Amino acid sequence: MLKDKVRVKTFKIDDMDVTGRSDATILEVARDHGIKIPTLCHLEGLSSVGSCRICLVEVKGSKNLVPACTSKIKEGMEVITNSEKIASHRKMVLSMIFAERTHTCSVCVSNGHCELQDQAIELGLEHSYVPYIHKHFEIDASHKDYVYDPNRCILCTRCVRVCDEVEGAHALDIFGRGIDSKIIHDMDEPWAQSESCTSCGKCVQVCPTGALFEKGLSATEMVKRKNIVTNLIQARNDK
Repeated sequence: MLKDKVRVKTFKIDDMDVTGRSDATILEVARDHGIKIPTLCHLEGLSSVGSCRICLVEVKGSKNLVPACTSKIKEGMEVITNSEKIASHRKMVLSMIFAERTHTCSVCVSNGHCELQDQAIELGLEHSYVPYIHKHFEIDASHKDYVYDPNRCILCTRCVRVCDEVEGAHALDIFGRGIDSKIIHDMDEPWAQSESCTSCGKCVQVCPTGALFEKGLSATEMVKRKNIVTNLIQARNDK
């Protein structure tokens, strides 16, 4: 099959004239031009899935908001990244994420270094717009170095993608549906019994919250190295 030829497209983001490759997403072009769009599930170097919906933007002529991380640019389109409508939707999305599980920041190892917490502060989210569910999951601390706390997981699947796309192990996946969904190792064995896990720790480093963390750390001490993905990709390309 012949591939479509990549061309340059011109359009507007927040009334600014911008250009980008025809195969680029709105998010990629926005960042190339210094325009900030918040993200949670997106991480540079991994495939985009558009699951968290934090990066929703308006496109003039479209009645629905679209995720900037998966929406391809189009010639002449006009994108709005910040408006009352967008802020309202982002706050609702964050509220639903907070309400679904237990995110008590004061006792979390990632307190002060949590991307979910950062988004709430930036959007001025002071309370949840929906009732809390507080679904309870068992914590998996069977691994010698790491802990998985599903109660703090936002199901962004960064861990699943980095394990598959960068490490090549595919030890992780999503099990269950709706509020019962959780990340599992292999066929839902305890982490320590996973035969696919290489214990590389990449899943821990890309996790945006305190759902995956290193053992032996207290509240506020877990600082993630999410640039581990881009650094690895660059190192491989340099070989």
